[in-house]
Amino acid sequence: MKKMILLAAMFGLAAALTAKGAEAKDNWETLCQKCHGAEGKGDTKMGTKLGAKDFSDAKVQADIKDDDAIKAIKEGLKSDDGKTLMKPFVTGADSPLSDDEVKALLAYVRGLKK
Repeated sequence: MKKMILLAAMFGLAAALTAKGAEAKDNWETLCQKCHGAEGKGDTKMGTKLGAKDFSDAKVQADIKDDDAIKAIKEGLKSDDGKTLMKPFVTGADSPLSDDEVKALLAYVRGLKK
């Protein structure tokens, strides 16, 4: 009986992780891909214009700390002269992303590393 409960719990966890992964991919495609590209290379017209980083590059990934990435997703990014480089995706009650979705999106970005 204990084995059945353990197996059921493991399948439930696997299903939840798969759902979060699919949700993160959907969020990437909806919110990020226009600038960062499908593979995270930042090689789209908009990404090139704004200087988007190549998230498929292991060195770029190593230079980005999780806390900084989460802050960028939540608060957006501005240039030194105040120009918006990336809009925030967590801005309050009408936010498109919850804290869990931000963490899942960061995990998705980390998975773009080649």
